[in-house]
Amino acid sequence: MPAAKKKPAARKAPAKKVAAKKVAAKKPAAKKTAVKKVASKKPARKAIDWTTKTALVTGANRGIGLEVARQLGQAGCRVILAARDAALGEEAAQPLRAEGLDVRVEKLDVSDEQSVKDCAARLRQAGIAVDILVNNAGIYDRTPVLTLPTETFMNVFRTNTLGALWCSQAFIPGMIERQWGRVVMVSSGLGTFSRGMLGHPCYAISKAALNALTVKLAQAAPDAVRPGWVKTRLAGDLGKDSVETGAGRVAYLALLPDDGPTGGYFRGQRSSRW
Repeated sequence: MPAAKKKPAARKAPAKKVAAKKVAAKKPAAKKTAVKKVASKKPARKAIDWTTKTALVTGANRGIGLEVARQLGQAGCRVILAARDAALGEEAAQPLRAEGLDVRVEKLDVSDEQSVKDCAARLRQAGIAVDILVNNAGIYDRTPVLTLPTETFMNVFRTNTLGALWCSQAFIPGMIERQWGRVVMVSSGLGTFSRGMLGHPCYAISKAALNALTVKLAQAAPDAVRPGWVKTRLAGDLGKDSVETGAGRVAYLALLPDDGPTGGYFRGQRSSRW
């Protein structure tokens, strides 16, 4: 018998392809909150009304002291021009008054502790408070150290160092009580260890001691400033800078803002090494 023909296998219908597109589940959009950072504002520096301040400058009848008095007066301060000789003080004050500056002359010999106390007493009696003290008075001696008489040394030391101490003792307590004050010590590079103490013995030692005194008085906010070797009667022809330049360095520190440096040693407006 003929073989039976096999029926062709039924073709399976091709599976329908279903395009499955995965759709990521959407997360709820996070709400964006605009946050603006506001920098904390520092309290604005309060401007100082210098017309309400009184400055006392020692040794102010000539040289750097006189020019410091002028510049502080021009800034608006009432100036007490202190001098050993009241007549010379009055003579020096006349040109300043002619400029319209408020100047009072006081007799003050910083080498005499009683003279310092008497000056402070007169000012208290007159109701005058010293807000700015510039310890500027100073003298120079060239005697070599091995032949230096004790009295010569003590005379320079009383003027250059003890005078600043006595004036600070007389006027800083009032500044502390009023919670405001400025004290500037006029020092010298000739009395700094960083420059080898190059000045003559009396002067160098007295200025080095003045620098040490400044450190010890730092809580009362004094600053020492080296005005430079300027053209004054004391410096003679050796002076390089003008009196105006040297005095400007002193006045700069006297007029520092309330957050300015204290207890430092400055060459001009820059901090320097003792």
